[in-house]
Parts: sequence; C-alpha cells; structure tokens
Amino acid sequence: MKLPEIIIYTDGSSRGNPGPGGWGAIIAYDNGESKVESEKSKVKEIGGGDKHTTNNKMELTAAIEALSYVRDMGGEYTIGMHVDSKYVINGITKWVAGWERNGWMNSKKEAVLNRDLWEPLAKVVADLQMSGCKISWHHTPGHAGVEGNDRADVIATMFADDDIPKLFNGPRGEYTVDLVPHAGDPKLLATKKLKSKSESGLKAYSYLSLVNGKVEKHSTWAECEKRVKGVRGTKFKKSVSADDEKAILREWGV
Repeated sequence: MKLPEIIIYTDGSSRGNPGPGGWGAIIAYDNGESKVESEKSKVKEIGGGDKHTTNNKMELTAAIEALSYVRDMGGEYTIGMHVDSKYVINGITKWVAGWERNGWMNSKKEAVLNRDLWEPLAKVVADLQMSGCKISWHHTPGHAGVEGNDRADVIATMFADDDIPKLFNGPRGEYTVDLVPHAGDPKLLATKKLKSKSESGLKAYSYLSLVNGKVEKHSTWAECEKRVKGVRGTKFKKSVSADDEKAILREWGV
C-alpha cells in the first residue's frame, strides 16, 4: 500500500555568523484518514529565531523541528525533505553514523561541531524510520526560483530580523506557494528560471522596481516593465504577499 506523502521545505538564516538568526519550514501533508474533508490535505508553516546563532545551526534546527512535527503527528509517511544546505544533507546521510561510532569525533580527531543539534536530528530520523516512515533528502539550490525554498527563506529571514511573519496553517488548496518538488531535476529548475515572476500563476501582491536607488511599487506588471525597460542596473520582482514584499526589499538592502 502506498504511504501518504509529506513534502517539507526548510531553510535557515543568520545576520552575521554568529548573529541573530531564524529558521523556517513548510510541511505539506495528505491526511487521507481524516473524516473532515478540509483536513485531508493541509499545509503548516513553522519557524522561530535565536538572538545569537549561526546559519548552520538554524539549518539544522529547521530540519529537526519539521521532522519532529511529523513524528508527533503519528502514522507512516513517505517524507521528501527539500533542503538547500549540503551541510545538513551530507551530515545526516553520510557523516552522522561515523561520528556516532567514533564518539562524536570527526576524521581530524576533533570534536564534531553542533553535536547538540546533530544528535536530536539523528534521533528524530531514527524515530520516524522505526515507525515505518521513509525519508528522502533532496538538495534544493537556494534563490533559484523554487517557491517552497523561497518561502522557507522568507520565514527564516523575518525571524532573524525579529519581524514575526504570519504563518499559514490551512488547506493546501488555499496555499499560494508552488510546492512541486523541483529539487534534483535540472530540467525543471531550468524551466523554473526561464519563467519570469510576472508570468507566474501566483496572484501578485505587488510589483517592485529599483531604479537608481529608488524603489517604487506597482499594481501591474505593465507599469513595472515600463519603468525598468531599457534602463541598466535595475532590479524588479513580483511579490506574492506582504511578507514576501518585505523580504525582497530587505534582499535589495532597502
């Protein structure tokens, strides 16, 4: 029997390394056993922050918290973890077993960094596998137009900046972020990059343009395009929510 599927996107962020940081995760699941139609396919966003941390710590925390949420749900699932940190993926799939055997010493006979986070990550992965869940790990390039990763990044960076985002928790049909797992498929990623934000199926919250250091917000793509077309050194982007708009402006240093 095919197991219900869960798709997870995670990301971590820090302002300085170390510095204030945040983490974010999106958990999309199919709860086919629910008797309530609106609860059968849901999306849950989670996130948090830390006053003094590192990017790697936040990446690990995001993975721990997302998988712990699934473990607490109970049941058996196929879980697709979409992570933009190769440090997390290599650590959990290649290095952790050796570290545990060697008393948490690495190949250089040095104490493993972030052991306080690697241990709970290894524990929650083992717990899920013992309960019958199957976990696959996929590297999703950051800032490559993969909407699930982009949204997780927005959540993480907003928590890092102590600007608490509004987190979604509701039916998947009402979620505006595309969660199709593009990770690991260069053709899909290439298609994603070629498709401009203005052509995306997501409803626009605003269109932003940055010309000669001045930002303007536009209600239509035509207005935005008119301002930037033929002008060198400009930036322009479509936002899909107030949080997304703030994240774009922060990315531009505005």
